[in-house]
Amino acid sequence: MISRIDLRGDALPDGPALRDLLPRADFDVSAALEKVRPICEAVHHRGDAALIDFAEKFDGVRLESVRVPAEALNDALEQLDPAVRAALEESIRRARLVHREQRRTTRTTQVVPGGSVTEKWVPVDRVGLYAPGGRSVYPSSVIMNVVPAQEAGVGSVALASPPQADFGGLPHPTILAACALLGVDEVYAVGGAQAVAMFAHGTESCAPANMVTGPGNIWVAAAKRYFTGRIGIDTEAGPTEIAVLADDTADPVHVAADLISQAEHDPLAAAVLVTDSVTLADAVEKELEPQVAATKHIEDRIAPALAGRQSAIVLVDGVEEGLRVVNAYGAEHLEIQTADAAAVADRVRNAGAIFVGPWAPVSLGDYAAGSNHVLPTGGCACHSSGLSVQSFLRGIHIVDYTRDALADVAHHVVTLAEAEDLPAHGAAVKARFVGDEQMSRGWKVPGK
Repeated sequence: MISRIDLRGDALPDGPALRDLLPRADFDVSAALEKVRPICEAVHHRGDAALIDFAEKFDGVRLESVRVPAEALNDALEQLDPAVRAALEESIRRARLVHREQRRTTRTTQVVPGGSVTEKWVPVDRVGLYAPGGRSVYPSSVIMNVVPAQEAGVGSVALASPPQADFGGLPHPTILAACALLGVDEVYAVGGAQAVAMFAHGTESCAPANMVTGPGNIWVAAAKRYFTGRIGIDTEAGPTEIAVLADDTADPVHVAADLISQAEHDPLAAAVLVTDSVTLADAVEKELEPQVAATKHIEDRIAPALAGRQSAIVLVDGVEEGLRVVNAYGAEHLEIQTADAAAVADRVRNAGAIFVGPWAPVSLGDYAAGSNHVLPTGGCACHSSGLSVQSFLRGIHIVDYTRDALADVAHHVVTLAEAEDLPAHGAAVKARFVGDEQMSRGWKVPGK
C-alpha cells in the first residue's frame, strides 16, 4: 500500500542529493501553462461570454450570469445545517484571533537628527479569492482566505468558486453560506483558470483585482503563473502533503489516521512518514489497511495517493537524521510525534505549518486551530510562507530628511554614485547645494 525508502547508515546524503531521494508528486505547471493560455486570452477578449461558455464546457451547466445573486447567499445561510454553521462560526472566530495578531503597525526610525524612515503597511485595494469545488467542497478555504484579507484591511473582497450543475449553476451552498457568514457578498460562479483570468483582466460583471489567492488544481496554479506580474499571487499550490516525524513513542493508530487524512484529498496527495523505528513503521503499515478499508474515497483518492511515488515510509537512524530529512523535504504540513516533541519542532526550519505532539493533528489546522491552511507545497516551504495578513499588505518606506540631514551624508551619496558610474545620481544631490561653498568644494556643481 505504501513504499519504503531506507536512508539508514551511509544512505543519507546532504543537500540536493537528499532532496532528490525524497518522494514528491509529479506536478508540471509549465506543461499546463500552454493549455490555460487560450482560456485566459478568451476571458480577456470576450469577458463574461467566455466565462459562460467555459462553465458549460467544464462544469456542465449553462449560466445566465456569473454573479451570484444576494438572495442565493442569504438562502444558503438560512438553510445551512445548524451544526455546520456553529462549526464554521467557531473556525472564523479562532482564525480572527490568530490573524488579528498579525497586523503590522507603522514604525518610524530616526536614522539621524532630521532624518527618518517610516514604514507604513498598506493593504492591496482589491483581492480575488478562489475556493475549489471539484472532488470536495472547501468552505474552510473560504475562511482561510477571507479572514486574513479582511484583517489586513482589504477594502474590496470578491470570491469565485466553480458552478455546480446539482445546484442550478451556483457554487456549493456551503461555500455560499460561508461567504454570507463572513460578509462577502461579491461571489462568482466561475472555476479553474478562467476564474483567475476574470480577476486578472476584469469582465463586464467583475472588476479586476490586484491579487488572487486560494488553492486550486494544476490549471489554477498555471493561470496564476501566467498572470504573475499583472497580479500578485499567494503561491502556485500543488497537491497537499503531510510528513510525520515520529519515533517509537508515537501511536501507530494516530500516525496511520493522519497519513490517510491527507491522502483523501487527491490521488496525487503525499503522505510521508519519517521514523527511526522499524517497529513503528511495521505497525503503521499494518494499521493502514483496516483504516483505509473503513473510510470513503478509497479507489479514486486514498489508495493511489498512498501507493504513488509521492508517498513513502522513510527509515532513518535517529531523530537527528529525521530532522535532516524533513528539513530537506519542506512539507506543507509537518507533524512531530516524538519524545520531547516541542523541542524537536523548535529545530525544524522548513515547513508550511508544524503540528506538535499527539493532540495536534493536521485536521485541527485544516479547520479550527486558528492557523491558516493555505500553505506552500512542493518543497516551497524552504523559501515561502503560508497565507497570512502580511500576504495582503505592502510595506512602503517614507523617507523624510531635512537640509542639514542630507548635507551630513551627501558626500557618501556622491561617492557611491560615482563608484557605480551613475554621476546623475550624485548630481541630484549636488544640485541642492548650489552656492554653498563648503558643500560644493571639490564638487562639479550643476550650472557652475
